Amino acid sequence: MYAADALGAAFAVPHPDDYRALHATLLQDLFGELIHQYAQYGRPVTEFTARIDDRRVRSLADLRAAARAQERAWREAHDTVMAAELYDTSYAFSRVYRMGGFDLWRFLPPFHRGGAAQHIGEAITDRKGRVAYLKTFRLSENQVRRGHLLQSLAAHDWDPVRTAEALGTAVEELTRRIRTAGFAALLRHPR
Repeated sequence: MYAADALGAAFAVPHPDDYRALHATLLQDLFGELIHQYAQYGRPVTEFTARIDDRRVRSLADLRAAARAQERAWREAHDTVMAAELYDTSYAFSRVYRMGGFDLWRFLPPFHRGGAAQHIGEAITDRKGRVAYLKTFRLSENQVRRGHLLQSLAAHDWDPVRTAEALGTAVEELTRRIRTAGFAALLRHPR
């Protein structure tokens, strides 16, 4: 799913009937921040149209070959430009459930700030590792910052002093960031 030319989510199921059953869940996902951000740009998204040179088409076979070439060009453009953020990121996977021959995996991005867009998601795979279900969700910059903060705290056993040192900041500044991110409940309150 794209909002303008930004990949908002990836969604894959093995059969069109599965998609139809889950379509409403896609519509209920919250992409408001992403849609608002891209609505501010004001320029329309370029329409994707096939460009086939009719001077090279002499037969139905030529037309088929030209159409296949256009499909390959679209696929390459999609995979190297539009979906590169999804493919070029290393994720931390954790298996959270196993049932029969299927595993449910959740994955998190590295939460690098100021870089390419990052996605969180889940996937169900069969015994052979084939994807039976995949859903990702693009994080906003604010969500990436919050994830980075939580990841940093977890990496340092939730110790604010060690985390502040690792981040190169003062404990007071880290405390302010924790509160601003909406995680004040993580802080110990004096009794």
